Amino acid sequence: MLIDDSIFYEDNHYIIINNIPNNIFYYIDYDKRDASINMEFQHLHPYYEMMILLAPNATHLIEGTPYNIHMGDIVLLAPSVMHKSVYYKGEPSKRIIIDFMYELHNPDTAEAYEKILSPFNNEVPIFRFSLEDRQKLISILNSLFVFSKEHQYYGNPADEFYIHTKFQEFLYTLYDLKDKNLYTNDQSYSSIEQKMYEISSYIHNHFSEDISLNSLSDQFFVSPSYLSREFKQVTGFNLSNYIQLTRIKNAQYRLVSSNEKISVISEECGFASFSQFNRIFNKVAGTSPRQYRQTAITNNK
Repeated sequence: MLIDDSIFYEDNHYIIINNIPNNIFYYIDYDKRDASINMEFQHLHPYYEMMILLAPNATHLIEGTPYNIHMGDIVLLAPSVMHKSVYYKGEPSKRIIIDFMYELHNPDTAEAYEKILSPFNNEVPIFRFSLEDRQKLISILNSLFVFSKEHQYYGNPADEFYIHTKFQEFLYTLYDLKDKNLYTNDQSYSSIEQKMYEISSYIHNHFSEDISLNSLSDQFFVSPSYLSREFKQVTGFNLSNYIQLTRIKNAQYRLVSSNEKISVISEECGFASFSQFNRIFNKVAGTSPRQYRQTAITNNK
């Protein structure tokens, strides 16, 4: 099926490579989402992710800031960046999700990967290209789609190498086109909404610090009662719950992606005490931080 200037697409098609010896991981998923399954809160993970929208419109929140995206836009998410997609009511939104991870510290390739992955670190990591430039990327995606349909690639080193090499070509092409990005955020906000999103973005960037309703009220020159009411109205979350969820999500990421002591994670994620961390973590995750880490280790074996 052709979508968006001839992107090949098939519901529930996927490409998976988990080449553990070489630390190469891919999960490419052709699927669709609708408003009924929008995530309640933003999430983060230890791998790189790309989302290519194949529907007219959606919103993507990145570290608390909403961005309007259109068909063909490419959202790039580096590891540990908190985000979520918001789809609208109506027909399900088609999309391609690409999750991947490489061995980034190999001295033979580290500098090259730093370069070609640099677009993921843009202040606004969303890319929109002209039809001509978009076709350069689409042709590579389509070749991967066709190859995965015609080959029993999983576990075949030669076929997996082809997919890996072709996707690196895709990354390089995106890197080469990065200065031709046409994306602008046409999401429209009222002045109140703009202020609340500035505050949510601040929380994502300062969750490790001592922040509260009163401190944010002083910093952003609004009364505590006004801030509390409008923040809930705009984001759907009570302010203190939003702060706690941001801290817990970052703590969960560090629990599964590092060997740091849990007490250190608690302190560096902004919790006043270890007992407070344990209590809130249990409430949000339904388990203790220690058990959460142990379950992740067990599941990854």
